[in-house]
Amino acid sequence: MRRAQARVLAAAVLAIAAALGCRVEDSAGGGPAPEWTLPDLEGRTVALADLRGKPVVLDFWATWCTPCEFQIPILNEVFERYRDRVEFVGVAVDVDGREVVAPFAKERAIAYRVLLGDEELAQRYGARGFPSLYVIGKDGNIALSHVGVIDVDDLEEALDRALAAGAKAPPG
Repeated sequence: MRRAQARVLAAAVLAIAAALGCRVEDSAGGGPAPEWTLPDLEGRTVALADLRGKPVVLDFWATWCTPCEFQIPILNEVFERYRDRVEFVGVAVDVDGREVVAPFAKERAIAYRVLLGDEELAQRYGARGFPSLYVIGKDGNIALSHVGVIDVDDLEEALDRALAAGAKAPPG
């Protein structure tokens, strides 16, 4: 019983921290992103390695996370502008998996790819709450980490930096 109460309390603390927009950024580079291979909502597998060559927005979220719901329209908006140049991936960490995630994603009209993951993977990335968003550069290194709801301008700025990284300078 105490263990369950402790888990509920810990989840509440993380949700409050995320709702307050707590944020950690590392624009100088956060090292290599942990690799993963996960199923999407149709059962196809997607690996981070398959997405190399483009920046990747990786968002860890859950259906029970209210701040995560607030982030969906932000990600949908930015996805529409960057979809040809950036990969967007939402990783749902719900224990009940596809059974709860698929209807939730459909109801909220999530436009970007949704994968089924778990909290262990989020922890490997250093997630301290949900939503936790990472921008992974073309080189596979973490360029930005953000806990809480990110705003459009901050995400677009990070994506513009990630797109510019490694771009050839014009001849001078």
